[in-house]
Amino acid sequence: MWRLVVACLSLLAAGPTQAQDTIRLARIADIPDQYVGGEMLRAVYAKLNIRLEFEDVPGKRALALSSAGEVDGEIQRIGTLSRDYPTLVQVTPAINYIEPAVFATRLRFEVAGWDSIKDYSIGIVRGVGSSEAGTRGMARVTATTGLDNMVEMLDADRFDVMVTDLFSGLAAVRKLNLQDRIYPLSPPLERIYIYHYLHERHRDLVPKVGKVIAQMEASGELAALREALVKQVLSGK
Repeated sequence: MWRLVVACLSLLAAGPTQAQDTIRLARIADIPDQYVGGEMLRAVYAKLNIRLEFEDVPGKRALALSSAGEVDGEIQRIGTLSRDYPTLVQVTPAINYIEPAVFATRLRFEVAGWDSIKDYSIGIVRGVGSSEAGTRGMARVTATTGLDNMVEMLDADRFDVMVTDLFSGLAAVRKLNLQDRIYPLSPPLERIYIYHYLHERHRDLVPKVGKVIAQMEASGELAALREALVKQVLSGK
């Protein structure tokens, strides 16, 4: 009987601990760089013996869930996110970077920052903060529901150019077999370092995760992992 009681108590004690060993993050659906960032974070959290799960949703929905605490955080977002969503705590150093780039079907010009596209009609993905910030105040911006949708709209000449992360755009164009029609212009608009965010209830976890990211960055492990993941996605394997 005593052994049975001990076994039951052990199971009860294990329940909450097991729950704490899983972190569920919002992941913007169908955005390749979110997949890469998520897999990089999976490696980070594995060193803390924490398992990651992902909730694939549109960009705006992701922020609604994470800021309300319905999920535990965001995979990666721009550095100013906490200004608009104070319940989300930034983990430093940066986990990843993106290079917003211009894609076109007919136009050819050298990109010289965001101002160089202001006179064109532009497609962006709704909820992607870097694209929304970069095109703010421009006259002809169409916010699409997702990356694949935006690529298809550019192919149909619904706008002159589209803006998305260079890697994600290349992956989406390849996926839709439109490489012969849609191409990136050079150079990218900018390089933006992006950060992992956790809901404020996990504030005590923030420095622990940050320490692992810093160690993996210093050792070169993080950069090597990113390179391997990008190659995997672009090769379609």
